[in-house]
Amino acid sequence: AAIEARLGATVEVRRVLVRDLHRARDVDVPPELLTTDAGAILRDPEIDVIVELIGGIEPARAYILDALAAGKHVVTANKAVLAERGAEIFAAADAGGLGVFFEGSVAGGIPLLRSLREGLASDRIDGLAGIVNGTANFILDAMTRRGLAYADALRMAQEAGYAEADPTLDVSGGDAAHKLALLALVAFGRRVDPAAIPTEGIEEITALDIRAADDLGYVIKSLALGDRGPSDDGGDPCLRVHPVLVPKGHVLAGVHGPYNACLVRSQGLGRSLYYGRGAGMMPTGVAVLSDIIEVARLILATPAGGALPPAARVQARPAAAASVADLRHENYLCVLAPNRPGVLGRVAACLGAHDVSIKYMHQDEPPGADLVPLIMLTEPAREADIDAALAELRASPELPRPPRRLRVLAVEAADDA
Repeated sequence: AAIEARLGATVEVRRVLVRDLHRARDVDVPPELLTTDAGAILRDPEIDVIVELIGGIEPARAYILDALAAGKHVVTANKAVLAERGAEIFAAADAGGLGVFFEGSVAGGIPLLRSLREGLASDRIDGLAGIVNGTANFILDAMTRRGLAYADALRMAQEAGYAEADPTLDVSGGDAAHKLALLALVAFGRRVDPAAIPTEGIEEITALDIRAADDLGYVIKSLALGDRGPSDDGGDPCLRVHPVLVPKGHVLAGVHGPYNACLVRSQGLGRSLYYGRGAGMMPTGVAVLSDIIEVARLILATPAGGALPPAARVQARPAAAASVADLRHENYLCVLAPNRPGVLGRVAACLGAHDVSIKYMHQDEPPGADLVPLIMLTEPAREADIDAALAELRASPELPRPPRRLRVLAVEAADDA
């Protein structure tokens, strides 16, 4: 009733496509609404909007394209299909004067995409830093605040329903890369293949890294980071997903459990924060329903059979992900080294040969240990230089394991406004 009062019209569920008509469900759905025939939905002239909540690439892509071909608007929370197949989907929608609405695909119930698209429509968005995967944040938060090892924190996330039985997409950063591609689409007007976004997961982070970061005044967060290209009409956005050392006083350091947050940097407004529940049935449901209401308003405001105005459709140009080679930032390094003279000197010399200077170094020396962890912070260094130094260290026969590197959130990005 509240929705009808706001719209001045009725929103009616006409059909629900399911695999099994007789399966027990968590919600009561009138049986006459259920169907296993997608064609029955597509052929129904009374249906204006198709809501796709299948997930994955196929058959979701085919259903979305079929819906658009049938002249129906689409609401979806499927970040994977839009990030990977968005070019053909948005082209089909644009050709038909139709809309594809996807607020629920990024950050759950937080109205993040709508804020970027509408609330900041008069502003120029220059960059963003976001915690957009609740599973990864829950795991890192449990490691930080409960002192759990990675495997135990992952198990806890699975038992709490925040991680899938196969958590690969979440912990590898792949899910966040999909979401970052959609954020770049809306914030920068650029369509980037998520496979081209440099992405690192959280699987290798250890309790030692968590403790060392804490001692240094940081917490470890998995961030999706994006910066606009050099101009409005050209240049590729710089996008990346990886674990980052975030200063404890920074606003993103206080995002706990499965919550999401995105810090946006724009020319007029400066810094703005969007925070809330980023996953789950109810938050995503709120976002999906808000999209249904939005498309209903647009339909009511558009002449019968008319196309949606261009402003209601996705407008983006294809782009590559800009190289990160020249980005400069401090780095955290953990090097497991033999406990004998000269090793530390050779590690430092290798870094120095690649223009990487050590800002801080701490060495734990457990009595009688054959291997000791060297914890280092570097001065700001080019990504290409630190990568070259790490490649050389990985090839060293002296080091039994590859060094671990985590980037430190850049000072300008860490300044709260």
